[in-house]
Amino acid sequence: MLLELRDIHVHYNKVAALKGVSMGVPEGGIVTIIGANGAGKSTTLRSISGLVRLSQGEIHFDGERIDHLPPEKIVARGIAQVPEGRRIFPDLTVEENLRTGAYLRNDKAGVEADLQEVFGHFPRLKERRTQWARTLSGGEQQMVAIGRALMSKPRLLLLDEPSMGLSPVMVQEIARIIVEIAERGVPVVLVEQNAELALRLARFAYVLETGNVALEGPAQELHETDHVRRAYLGG
Repeated sequence: MLLELRDIHVHYNKVAALKGVSMGVPEGGIVTIIGANGAGKSTTLRSISGLVRLSQGEIHFDGERIDHLPPEKIVARGIAQVPEGRRIFPDLTVEENLRTGAYLRNDKAGVEADLQEVFGHFPRLKERRTQWARTLSGGEQQMVAIGRALMSKPRLLLLDEPSMGLSPVMVQEIARIIVEIAERGVPVVLVEQNAELALRLARFAYVLETGNVALEGPAQELHETDHVRRAYLGG
């Protein structure tokens, strides 16, 4: 496994947000985490990124323990997160936003090559490269957020609610891009409220309920279970 979460616990003050979560992410493909609001999905991603500290347990990436590291060192090891709500820099241009993703890199030629690759993923961003980010649509801002993460040259990409607030047409466009990223060799951990979309895209899935892993297995198999269909797929 490229990434392993081993019995991780997280508390916010005295409130337990994660209560012994164990997960694995292989070298390729898409793994999704679904669940209701407050189930612990975003906290799981923030734990991997070092944005919240574990109360108990361990996180290993490529065979090395990383849960003691600060976020910037986790990014340097190859884990990039696209946060919920995108959080791009509104007063920078599209290109300037993308280049902020490469702030830890020193390989100028590689950065320029990866910028062109991002524009290949997102031709619309190339057209708008000098435009202020605040003037973009929600879907275009999501593209910037994903592109910025790709500029760090990640070995693992964490996506938190990438379809939130987007039109159905843009949701399908973002879904296509996520699949394309995984097919090009960057594994993806996808947290998504749209369970139908998530299970369609992913190879393997975890269902979080009140900070615990309630179900896990191949995404298509979970899609067909009565519990998942009743609780997350509208029957």
